[in-house]
Amino acid sequence: MFEALPPWALVLLGLAAALNVVTFFVYGWDKRQARLGGDRVPEKKLWLLILIGGCPGAWAGMQVFRHKTRKTSFILPAIGCTLPWVALVAFVAYRSFQ
Repeated sequence: MFEALPPWALVLLGLAAALNVVTFFVYGWDKRQARLGGDRVPEKKLWLLILIGGCPGAWAGMQVFRHKTRKTSFILPAIGCTLPWVALVAFVAYRSFQ
C-alpha cells in the first residue's frame, strides 16, 4: 500500500503521525499540570493542535488521560476544530474509491 505513495506523501504522513504523538503528550502534560497545580496549557493552544491536524492524538489523549471529557465549553469548540478534518478524510476516501 505505502509503496505506491510518492515520497512527499510519506513525509506528510510522518509529520502527521509526529504531530499526533506530540498532541497526545501535550494533553497528558496538561492533565498532569492540572493535578499538580502547575502552569497549564491554554485551551486555545489545545484547540490549535486539533485544528492543525492533531485531532486523533487530542481525542485519544482526552480519553486516555480523562482530561476535559466533561467540560462542554471545551468539547464543543474541539468538535468544531475536528469537523474540517472529518470532512477532508471523507472527501479523500470518497475520491479514492471512485
